[in-house]
Amino acid sequence: VKEKRAELEKLKSTFVRRASDFLRNYFASLVDFMISDKSYFSQRGQLKRPDHADLRYKCRTYARLLQHLKSLDKNCLGPLRKAYCSSLNLLLRREAREFANELRASTKASRNPTVWLEGSTGPGQNVNNSDTSTVSEAYAKMLTIFIPLLVDESSFFAHFMCFEVPALVPPGGVSNGNKAGSNDDDDDDLGILDIDENDDGKAGNDSVELVALNESLQDLLDGIQEDFYAVVDWAYKIDPLRCISMHGITERYISGQKADAAGFVRLLLDDLESRISMQFGRFVDEACHQIERNERNVKQTGVLSYIPRFATLATRMEQYIQGQSRDLVDQAYTKFVSIMFVTLEKIAQTDPKYADIFLLENYAAFQNSLYDLANVVPTLAKFYHQASEAYEQACTRFISMIIYYQFERLFQFARKIEDLMYTISPEEIPFQLGLSKMDLRKMLKSSLSGVDKSIGAMYKKLQKNLTSDELLPSLWDKCKKEFLDKYESFAQLVAKIYPNETIPSVVEMRDLLASM
Repeated sequence: VKEKRAELEKLKSTFVRRASDFLRNYFASLVDFMISDKSYFSQRGQLKRPDHADLRYKCRTYARLLQHLKSLDKNCLGPLRKAYCSSLNLLLRREAREFANELRASTKASRNPTVWLEGSTGPGQNVNNSDTSTVSEAYAKMLTIFIPLLVDESSFFAHFMCFEVPALVPPGGVSNGNKAGSNDDDDDDLGILDIDENDDGKAGNDSVELVALNESLQDLLDGIQEDFYAVVDWAYKIDPLRCISMHGITERYISGQKADAAGFVRLLLDDLESRISMQFGRFVDEACHQIERNERNVKQTGVLSYIPRFATLATRMEQYIQGQSRDLVDQAYTKFVSIMFVTLEKIAQTDPKYADIFLLENYAAFQNSLYDLANVVPTLAKFYHQASEAYEQACTRFISMIIYYQFERLFQFARKIEDLMYTISPEEIPFQLGLSKMDLRKMLKSSLSGVDKSIGAMYKKLQKNLTSDELLPSLWDKCKKEFLDKYESFAQLVAKIYPNETIPSVVEMRDLLASM
């Protein structure tokens, strides 16, 4: 019995060794035959969808042999799996490389400049009007062809090589274009569940098998990501904003993958998304540097060029959004506008005398250029309101400066009275130095005789400081209202402190302002 058992063991090991050698050579020869035929791959002027139907058919011929080898010696599967992965990896990488090369060569798109917000290119810069949709369509085609293929290859490999794991592609899941109803036939050909179907330890082995499968899938598919990266990098060079639509396309594939889908394919999609985000991040960082370079200009007046250009950029970015790429774009807006506002404030501080007029003109331009977009994009609406507040603050400071410049003595007199009212009674104020009735009359004579000319001078100063007349009507209205409010407060003070003194009434002043 021992001798017979030893003979059987020898026969078994001989059979396993020879069958393994045969299968290794068989896998290599199948792939070598396909690789040697150039017509099998994409060529100049012809994109070729990979077709592995014949390859799988030829492999299935030996599916039963693999199952028998597994039952005879489970350890022999490791080297066979490596041999299969090594051979097929060569084929898949060649297919992806040739397809990606021809995809780029056959896609016609003029390259868009990456400079959107640079200050030195002149305000009349013609910014990026060419259509680059073919670029993101090319990327989508790469995913459409290869992601289902890779998922199918992963699934086929798991079944063919006798891994005891749940099906990678559930019924109705992604396939590589096999005709409907072919899944059952595939399983019949492979006979996956025929051997060890009722193994009690199967559930416990699942996690170990899954780790082994993912390691093998790494060998099967590794390197193919480089051709996907090449398409992403090529698209970025043509139009960096296409990262937005590519990000949305990738997200759609990620959300479409089932939890039990091929691990490597999920990782590939995650890596692609990271690559796209990284490239888009490069564009955002460079655009931010373009904004910051405005600080270097010695003297700047009027609206900075990056304000209207940002509106153009944002409009284009909105057109490229697909699916889940909203967050990517909103993060970019946040970074852009934060840098824009910080740079604006820094430039304003270089010339404090005209800081407020510079700020209010730029914040107004920001609101005007983004009004339509802010109504539909919440992130931009937030910055629109921020600009609105900053505009109002700059207006208040600027108008106060204009009024005090023209009526300094009048309002200084009022301020002295207000300060003293904290410490002494109103009746005592006319007896203080510089605040007598005579002082009041002198001040009124110097400040309000020819008040219409003083108000006219206020208007001229406002007009002179503005680089554009668009804001003049609204600012002049604000200026008249502010002056009238201050004058009304002054008139109330005079009536309280100097009840017997007469000054031009608030109504007279209002009528005078209305006539101007």
